Amino acid sequence: MLALSREAYDTLISRARRGRPDEICGILAGTRGDHTAVEEVFHAENVATDTRTNYEIDPEEQLAVMDRIEEDGREVIGFYHSHPIGPDEPSETDAADATWDGYSYVIVSLNGSHPFVGSWRWTGERFESEVVHLE
Repeated sequence: MLALSREAYDTLISRARRGRPDEICGILAGTRGDHTAVEEVFHAENVATDTRTNYEIDPEEQLAVMDRIEEDGREVIGFYHSHPIGPDEPSETDAADATWDGYSYVIVSLNGSHPFVGSWRWTGERFESEVVHLE
């Protein structure tokens, strides 16, 4: 289960809407364990070649954000990005690009009349759906 604070949830949706038609992306910080909780959302610039259908975080920016999270005494929970026109689940490209085993990959889909926020944990071979709980 992945718990999102109301502030984190609202931030994800707001950034996805503002970033449309491009995909937005970033890193999630908080606490990991039996109760994994996202406490803060860090935006990252999408440096993919085609930002409308892909996302990529610059490695230097990713390292800097991860260092900041650890310096603040938190843990990296995972990553997020948006699907401005769907799908409401990880794409084949998302699976091909996933590299962080055991971390959550949150997707904000703006495909329907209401935003959808889902999370999947990468096993190293595939994504496994996880429950998203709003706190």
